[in-house]
Amino acid sequence: MSRRDNAHVRCARCHLHVSLCLCSQIPCLLTRTRVVLVIHRDEQRKPTNTGLLALECLPNSEVWARGHTTSSDESFLLDPSTTPLLLFPSNDAPPIGDFSCGARPISLIVPDGNWRQASKVPRRVPCLKGVTRVSLPGGQPSAYRLRHEPRDGGLATMEAIARALGALEGPAVQIALEKVFCLMVERALWSRGSVATAAVTGGIPDGVQRHDPVSGALLSMSRSLEPGRGSVGENSRGKFC
Repeated sequence: MSRRDNAHVRCARCHLHVSLCLCSQIPCLLTRTRVVLVIHRDEQRKPTNTGLLALECLPNSEVWARGHTTSSDESFLLDPSTTPLLLFPSNDAPPIGDFSCGARPISLIVPDGNWRQASKVPRRVPCLKGVTRVSLPGGQPSAYRLRHEPRDGGLATMEAIARALGALEGPAVQIALEKVFCLMVERALWSRGSVATAAVTGGIPDGVQRHDPVSGALLSMSRSLEPGRGSVGENSRGKFC
């Protein structure tokens, strides 16, 4: 069974095995910047996607799904009250931090998909034509080990969003996003047998067995509902954070 076909043993929100669900660890990060994730339809199905997990932490965000035959990229519209910036590599792209003190809030558009899919976004989405491209600040190499990265210096989408918001909103937002990212990656690697239990940040929930996606699930779910363990409030996409 492929990882895409075992949705019945995965959390519908964080997409980890139910036994390894990290939803109780997802913060609610209120930002002035609005993050717009432009995701390819094929990427939406992948449990290793990190862009959607990033948005679960960010109430001021939205998803544009591309590649569906029943929808058109022409339907995507930017908020005219914001300054749009496209997070996309370009030789002449200024650092994103140059825009941190603007008078208007920023709409940060982030393409999500493999390199071929993401590279089409600026050309295929009409409302993005002419939008300023920005580059990320430097940092540590990617900690994403769930897929092969074909490009030197490449980052997972959640890592890119974290660094961008670190420059625009401050280091606390970046640190919080990177913490969730680390939890997701290490728990997924543990479930594959790629890392030892001792190497998983925060450890593994009680009762969880590597070979059983639903082991310890009831215990983990009951703990996530304890007062103070989760977070309350519905965000702008109709999800709780």
